[in-house]
Amino acid sequence: MPPLKTLIQILYRPLILAQVVVLSLAAAQADAAELEMSEAAVAFLASLNSESRSQATYQLNSDEHLRWHFVPDEIFPRNGLPLKDMDNEQQRKARDLLQSGLSQRGYLTASAIIELENVLKVLEPGGRFVRDNENYRVTVFGEPAAEGTWAWRFEGHHLSLHFQVVQGEITVSTPSFFGSNPAHVTEGAQTPVQENQRVLGEREDAGRAFISSLSDEQLTVAVLEGAAPRDITTGTSYPVNPLEPAGISARQLSESQILLLRHLITVYTTDMADEIANKRWQQIERDGFDNVSFAWAGPVELGEPHYYRVQGPGFLIEYDNVQNGANHVHSVWRDFNGDFGEDLLRQHHADFQHE
Repeated sequence: MPPLKTLIQILYRPLILAQVVVLSLAAAQADAAELEMSEAAVAFLASLNSESRSQATYQLNSDEHLRWHFVPDEIFPRNGLPLKDMDNEQQRKARDLLQSGLSQRGYLTASAIIELENVLKVLEPGGRFVRDNENYRVTVFGEPAAEGTWAWRFEGHHLSLHFQVVQGEITVSTPSFFGSNPAHVTEGAQTPVQENQRVLGEREDAGRAFISSLSDEQLTVAVLEGAAPRDITTGTSYPVNPLEPAGISARQLSESQILLLRHLITVYTTDMADEIANKRWQQIERDGFDNVSFAWAGPVELGEPHYYRVQGPGFLIEYDNVQNGANHVHSVWRDFNGDFGEDLLRQHHADFQHE
């Protein structure tokens, strides 16, 4: 009979091989994602003339890299190259770049948010803001390369997405802001798809599913005192300061409630490309899911102004639907140490200086 050590090696060899295969596949997918993103950025920049390229590019260490907002341009003038200043081929390449950072679901969500500008144009004739579905800007920071360190941004009204590559590794890439006005299109639809459309409806539904699962005793912990805030409380602050943990923690939940909370977080992670979504979950698990908390503000009844946040040691989700008669959503994912790739970029600079 073989010695015990040999038996253990025989029994566990298939498991070890399976883990190696999984890790190899994950590494291959990561390499493919970074290559796709860098190739999309290079192709986009190559399609531009010198004037447009100058408008679309900044140094990675520029102050512009940290500027962001989700309001119309009249309130927050933006830099970068807008879609309306691109020809059809350049717009296609800009959208290819956007697709490289998002899942198919996320890309469709972003596209639907952009098209809501046409609904607002009808609902707000003569309003203070120019509603323009081509006033979304692409900005590249540094020189894109699969093994390089660079970043890019896609931003306009109700959409602010930031992606960072550090030494060939895509970071979790935040801030990630998605907004929707109207939250529910009951009038002004410009296409059949927009009729009764709820672009970010799943974010509300998943939050409601979780809050509805709580007992009366749990609700006294999860629901904050006072009305829902008018907007996300962290705004565009940088660095984002962790809020005081509030509400109910995962360790106070049943198994079925934990599944609902995980589903709520997944609604946000699955808008991003697989590699970014996986990195977000890896960080949550490293920090301990028991340390995740959920808080709700405002009435729980449908149609009433409401707010929720999901927070762990390293991340924050905020969702707010208060404005325009609770028909105007703002939602964001922030990383306390990873906004704009801060944690990896800091290490990169330290390594570079050391070299």
